[in-house]
Amino acid sequence: MNILFTSAGRRGYLIEYFKETIGKGGAVHAANSINCPAFHSADYSVISPLIYDEEYIPFLLKYCTQWDISMIIPLLDMDLPVLALNKKRFEEQGVYVLVSESSTIEKCNDKWNMFQFGIQNEINVPMSFLDETDVIDAIKKKKLEFPIVIKPRWGTGTLSVYVADNENELYILGRKARKEINKGFLKYESARDINYSIVFQEYLEGKEYGADAINNLNGNFVNAIVKEKIIMRAGETDLAITCQQDKIFAVAKKLSEKLRHIGNLDIDMILVDEKVYVIDLNARFGGGYPFSHMAGANVPKAILEWYKGNSEFSDSCFARIGEKYQKDIRMIVASAIKTR
Repeated sequence: MNILFTSAGRRGYLIEYFKETIGKGGAVHAANSINCPAFHSADYSVISPLIYDEEYIPFLLKYCTQWDISMIIPLLDMDLPVLALNKKRFEEQGVYVLVSESSTIEKCNDKWNMFQFGIQNEINVPMSFLDETDVIDAIKKKKLEFPIVIKPRWGTGTLSVYVADNENELYILGRKARKEINKGFLKYESARDINYSIVFQEYLEGKEYGADAINNLNGNFVNAIVKEKIIMRAGETDLAITCQQDKIFAVAKKLSEKLRHIGNLDIDMILVDEKVYVIDLNARFGGGYPFSHMAGANVPKAILEWYKGNSEFSDSCFARIGEKYQKDIRMIVASAIKTR
């Protein structure tokens, strides 16, 4: 079995996890629009067109045929809606794409949609607005107060994320965020509603948690692995410990059952006065998954079992409690990475 990771970036550890699971029974390929560290871990690697390039999907279809690819696993939020829309084209070619339905991706990628989804399903989410004037109006009515978090509506990590402490900063930082979005790669997905490309959210302070909510390929809930975040760096978890937290687990399970996502759902939550708020959703393997894997889970193995038809498999979707791990930085010889 041959697997292709798209937008592989720095997720070399995921490639290694799948290589260990596949063993000698196949190869793992990595694609990215530029040379990237994950290429170092892959059996084969290739430079692809940009996600929004009209040649992107034809390129992947051709590559899958050429290298007998059975499954595609996207690793970047912006890749998800594009591949979800073209999932049937790959299936017609015998390639399974590990991506949820477009409607699910929209609820996760679009923070405004996530806010509305949360309200509709009685899931706590930060109070959110699309316009500065609505924020000021809510503050005047004492429904909200500074500071206010400003972030791209369609974004990832901490890119163009700011905190405004007063009305002047709200407008200045709002303009700054919009300007950065229009100049960077976030402009592509934001183009669908460029006038409302950022969200303003209430600032929440509490204990932060992450969860890997695991569904099988039919969208049925299997388990949720909860981690308490201890140190964060650039929007990703740097130090965390697996834990038993019933309130966090319950919200992760509810999200899984409502969204019916496929595979892993990376969830960021915060516990404020015993009330759980959902901060972010990524319908893919996220930066917090290695903590679950190190603690004994093996979601790659489960995915391959489900792909083979064993839909009831769940043995490798559980992790040991109380295991603390921290990410490290490793160096690779970039000139040694070879692409096709």
